[in-house]
Amino acid sequence: MMPTRQGSFRLFRLFGIDVHLHWSWLFVAIYSVSVRVPNYRSPVWALLEYLALFLIVLMHEYGHSLACRSVGGQADQIVLWPLGGVAYVSPPPRPGAVLWSLAAGPLVNVVLFPFLVAAIIVGERAGWETNHADLNRFIWAVGMVNALLLGFNLMPVYPLDGGQILRAVLWFFIGKARSLTVATVVGFLGGAVFVLYALLHADLWLGVLSLFLIMNCWRGFQEARMLRRVEQLPRRPEFACPVCRSAPPIGAYWRCQQCRQPFDPFASSAVCPHCGSVHAVTACPDCGQSKPILAWDVRVHDV
Repeated sequence: MMPTRQGSFRLFRLFGIDVHLHWSWLFVAIYSVSVRVPNYRSPVWALLEYLALFLIVLMHEYGHSLACRSVGGQADQIVLWPLGGVAYVSPPPRPGAVLWSLAAGPLVNVVLFPFLVAAIIVGERAGWETNHADLNRFIWAVGMVNALLLGFNLMPVYPLDGGQILRAVLWFFIGKARSLTVATVVGFLGGAVFVLYALLHADLWLGVLSLFLIMNCWRGFQEARMLRRVEQLPRRPEFACPVCRSAPPIGAYWRCQQCRQPFDPFASSAVCPHCGSVHAVTACPDCGQSKPILAWDVRVHDV
């Protein structure tokens, strides 16, 4: 399961995006800082190192959110938790838009990389290792953290950025459902490798992360199966979703919000035949976007 606002508190709002911090992050922060304290002469630098990690992760998630908005998607929430961060983004259901929204996060780490390398080089030439040992260790640590986060996130293991980028690239060639299937299968294999490594090295943290990845791969695989079933349904060629342009399936695959009975809004002009309630919008089973049923009429939009 992905982290939600449950168990978290709101830190601030920037660029119209609410940033939430899960309560468990504080305990992990205390433990992580205490582990890093022996590496510095002053414990303040250990705290600054963890705050730098916090900032890098936050910038990474803002990269996802702002990129999603740039292609017309919705992004208004970021949740930070011990295993990293999650930007809740909803890009337009097009492979290009999805790919840009996903790639922009690691791109932030790519942009930071030369600046951190430059700082390390400056420190070595200025003799910081001798004169400012704590500052030198801090810059090296931040540079390594940024590089490790970039490398780890680009692994093609779903739902890491690399796995989702793989899915977005495959979407161009084999479609939405098959691309998700391939990405989750690769994710299962990667998760199994992580589990094996965690067991061999008694790495509890990696073990927890591996289980998280495998659970999300399973959810993605189930979603892919559902998408494949939806794609195979007979369609109404006279209608098209105004967002993704896919034709709606024929049949009672929608549920009335009032009486909860299944019905086909395209066969009854969005009026439930069971209770007579009128539905202002109708959701697309392919992209999930909801629009008034008149907006679906191909004859209106294709003239």
